[in-house]
Amino acid sequence: MITLARKKKESTTSGNNNGGNNNNNGTSAANGTVANATNKRISIREFLLVKEVQELEQNLPATCKVTFHDPNVLSEFTLAICPSEGFWCGGRFKFSVLVPEEYNMAPPKVKCLTKLWHPNISVDGDICLSLLRLNSIDGLGWAPTRRLKDVIWGLNSLFTDLLNFDDPLNIEAAEQYSKDKERFHTKVREYVAIYARR
Repeated sequence: MITLARKKKESTTSGNNNGGNNNNNGTSAANGTVANATNKRISIREFLLVKEVQELEQNLPATCKVTFHDPNVLSEFTLAICPSEGFWCGGRFKFSVLVPEEYNMAPPKVKCLTKLWHPNISVDGDICLSLLRLNSIDGLGWAPTRRLKDVIWGLNSLFTDLLNFDDPLNIEAAEQYSKDKERFHTKVREYVAIYARR
């Protein structure tokens, strides 16, 4: 796992390499300013991610597991959720999480990688969860005070208490639930058996 001290050292080293050029060309100076501003923004994201990943590891729900494919890249990871209750109990559902450079002013981009029958997750993997939107009607959208752990807990809750049949993304699944709960449950179990076996 990457450490904050190592990240700061890398930032300082790259800053010193760029700082020794005394070129009086205005274009180079302007480009250097833009590059430094970009590096600063990335540094802020990385600084936040180092802290939040450590916090996340301590507060992860028992039904969730986070995997970093590259331990030096904290902005991309996979989340696996294995619900212990509810319709999707016994399944394993994977989500890709990408933290944009604009974080924490913009929410992470999340996609469900496992095909499932769910009113708030489309069969294409799009997710209907207020805190993943910059602007939401219910006022519970993304805010800079939110953290990665909020996203993880929110996604986990889509399989239990945040399940919402009244404001669905997958309208067909929600309508099936309201008309025939038994057929809905059967279809959920079929999807779990085919696509989400542990």
